[in-house]
Amino acid sequence: MEQKNIVATIYLKNGRAVRSLDDHTEIQNVYSLCQVYNDSGIDKIIIFDLSDSDEEHEKNVHTIKNINRNLEIKTCAGGNINRLDDVKKLLYAGCVQVILNGSKASSSSLIEEASARFGKDRILVSVSNVDYIFKNKNQLENMIHEMYLMNDEMIDAVENITNVPYVVRLHEYNYTQIVELLKRDKIRGISGPFINDTTRDIMQLKSALGRENIKMDNFAPDLLWEDLKKNSEGLVPVIVQDYKTDQVLMLAYMNEEAYNTTINIGKMTYWSRSRNELWTKGMTSGHLQYVKSLTADCDYDTILAKVSQVGAACHTGERSCFHNKIVKKEYIEKNPLKVFEEVYQIISDRKENPQEGSYTNYLFDKGIDNILKKLGEECTEIILAAKGSESEEIKYEISDFLYHCMVLMVEKGITWEEITTELAQR
Repeated sequence: MEQKNIVATIYLKNGRAVRSLDDHTEIQNVYSLCQVYNDSGIDKIIIFDLSDSDEEHEKNVHTIKNINRNLEIKTCAGGNINRLDDVKKLLYAGCVQVILNGSKASSSSLIEEASARFGKDRILVSVSNVDYIFKNKNQLENMIHEMYLMNDEMIDAVENITNVPYVVRLHEYNYTQIVELLKRDKIRGISGPFINDTTRDIMQLKSALGRENIKMDNFAPDLLWEDLKKNSEGLVPVIVQDYKTDQVLMLAYMNEEAYNTTINIGKMTYWSRSRNELWTKGMTSGHLQYVKSLTADCDYDTILAKVSQVGAACHTGERSCFHNKIVKKEYIEKNPLKVFEEVYQIISDRKENPQEGSYTNYLFDKGIDNILKKLGEECTEIILAAKGSESEEIKYEISDFLYHCMVLMVEKGITWEEITTELAQR
């Protein structure tokens, strides 16, 4: 059986997330909303651009690009697509697919053009009536990846007409119906308002569907609790790290119930030795830990958890529980990411808190043209150094170039995380 998807939907108006196609009431920050979907088990996000003008359309495309810079899951975007260039913009913004509106008369020719240019795997079409499918059956079967059915009432009729797979939008949560639908061969996934609700436990839903023999992208552990070695209390210690920075956040313990609960719901769950009870981190404070990976050590007696940490890991409000310095030997930090981040933060601090005589402040004071001029000069210096034979001079010039590049990044509000994310996507 093909893996089934749980699909969230985001509606964009003026670069912000709104409630629905018809209700343009702004909801939570679009980037934090996407991060919740990214961490909570959502397999894919469909983003609808509700713009009314070219200016608003460009604003929404920019928002979509920023969304994709910070996500690990796939996105598909649609809305206000009138020409091939609109398809290209969304794909270049990082979307894996675009979704065209089947109810628009111009969509038929655009589907043909976009499919030929970018491939049918990149093209989806939203469908609100069976008549459209009947009239465009051949095109749908040859030129699109899948359909997005706007309601479940047309499913039987659609399956009688075509073998094109589809994702269906359900209006309300009905577990029995979801199971029945996802066991069909032609359906690839479900979406709906109840999935968009961030209080819905998606990992728990996927675990339940997995027990119904529906193939889902959820955790299937390679090690069972019985494979691990426990301490004298029957527990296994867990070291918790931030999955992006590798910062050690905390140490806690798991018993069998905590271990299995963590795998089932995708949120770090521990056994409290002081309270003698199970606790899912962040259920009270909101500082949840979404599981990215669990790894046992060589002796099978310790677990390393890499997580996406929401807020602070420590009950004191500190990001990490490990913040009380005992001793520290001064050393030169050579970890590339840490060095770049530290230099970036110094440059950023200079911009916010100018210091007299600072060369960095001199660059900011002279403005963007001077920063660009210096960047060009340093680039030329690298080329000249590379023509010579002294590797030391090349390293020196590259360092100068990277420093001035970081000044430009701070000036334009671009972070190293955005740069590394962009590189990782290439």
